[in-house]
Amino acid sequence: MIRETIVTTLSPEGVPHVAPMGATPIEGGWLLQPFRPSRTLENFLATRCGVVNFTDDARVFAGCVSKRKPEWPTVPADAVASVRLMEALACDEVEVTHVDDDGQRPKLTCRVVRRQSLKPFGGLNRAVAAVLEGAVLASRLHMLPPEKIDAEFAYLQIAVDKTAGEAEREAWGWILDMVRAHRETAAT
Repeated sequence: MIRETIVTTLSPEGVPHVAPMGATPIEGGWLLQPFRPSRTLENFLATRCGVVNFTDDARVFAGCVSKRKPEWPTVPADAVASVRLMEALACDEVEVTHVDDDGQRPKLTCRVVRRQSLKPFGGLNRAVAAVLEGAVLASRLHMLPPEKIDAEFAYLQIAVDKTAGEAEREAWGWILDMVRAHRETAAT
């Protein structure tokens, strides 16, 4: 099982980095598998810690993937030398206990040092899930045929139309703009 999360790290110079990442729950922690090259991977290898954040704000996922808003407000973590999303619903502060190196996608075994519930979870919204899935698809525009992207986005649009609030509509717009920009660039 993979959980869609926002991972926050600090560079050795103290610069926060916010990135969407699928995280696999394991006993006592998380397995993270960032692709090379990535700032998240560099930060984890340098500092050996970070935070796995849980949010229902689709804008964080869409903003990072589309580069419309790649940075989000963070605050210092409590138990590790890192940061967490200021608006996270919950978070796990983690430390890297093992690295299984790989040329493309290393595996980072992370132990939970501190688990926090920060805000109540307000329930599920299908539009959040649609935006999240759209963000994943948009991150793979260079790998997937346009017909697949169009079919998937048409289906996801139904959930956005039926259940989205203002935040989800904004996030969805960022993703659609990203797809349009990619296609315009590919056409030239």
